[in-house]
Amino acid sequence: MIEKKTYQAIVDFKDLQDKGKVYRKGDTFPKPGNKKVEKERLEELLSTENKPGKPVIKEI
Repeated sequence: MIEKKTYQAIVDFKDLQDKGKVYRKGDTFPKPGNKKVEKERLEELLSTENKPGKPVIKEI
């Protein structure tokens, strides 16, 4: 069974790959919770390899 991981925004950001959806610090990611997000995109948002140059989500 594949474990579903949960993520939370750690800063306010706009997801440019999801129609500019806005996430505020503390929001769960993604919205809605059953939305499929590619592993590469999660890794990008968890690292500094993104437009803000810092992690914008964390695993909870």
